[in-house]
Amino acid sequence: MKVVIFDMDGTLLDSKKDITISVNYIRELHYNLPPLSEEFIVEAINMEVRNLPKMFYGTELYEQKDKDVFEIHYAIQCTQNPYLYDGVEETLRELLACGVKLSVATNAPTPFALRMLKHLGVADMFDVIIGADKVVISKPDPQMLNEILNHYNFDKQKHQAWMVGDNSKDMLSAKNAGINSMFATWGFSPHGEYDTLIHMPKEILDIVL
Repeated sequence: MKVVIFDMDGTLLDSKKDITISVNYIRELHYNLPPLSEEFIVEAINMEVRNLPKMFYGTELYEQKDKDVFEIHYAIQCTQNPYLYDGVEETLRELLACGVKLSVATNAPTPFALRMLKHLGVADMFDVIIGADKVVISKPDPQMLNEILNHYNFDKQKHQAWMVGDNSKDMLSAKNAGINSMFATWGFSPHGEYDTLIHMPKEILDIVL
């Protein structure tokens, strides 16, 4: 058995436009602050150590009003502009056709992940779609990956698994779970530690098959 676990944002799909719109909506509505750039927001989200409420809204912790309004706003916004990266859908189809098991481990909340993947027509390709709300600690902790591997009754002696992601948290979660990792350079972070570097989704086929 072969298992490939994908990160979502910056690996399967580009969601930066919508998340930027929602963050800037809160900034203006609650704090009368000017908009942040997509680049700044994506870089902040992908940092290993950061205080996002401080970076986005100037608060030490997320205020409940910010959380509440963001969730309502992003639930509608998240399906406005996302798109699959070139070659992703074809690669997923090819992996499935060869009997590879596919799942998603994302630090985004599961309901948003499901909405976006359904909207883009690929949700049904994955056996498990697990977000940060389903675990106690999100990536780089291996909890999400371990839950997926347990779903498949994964045996390290007999089976193979890979984590495909675009930032160091994905690579560390793979290392912590004891599986291989592939670093996708087409995503949100241009660099990180990795087992294997890939520049196009179809390179996954050569490695896995």
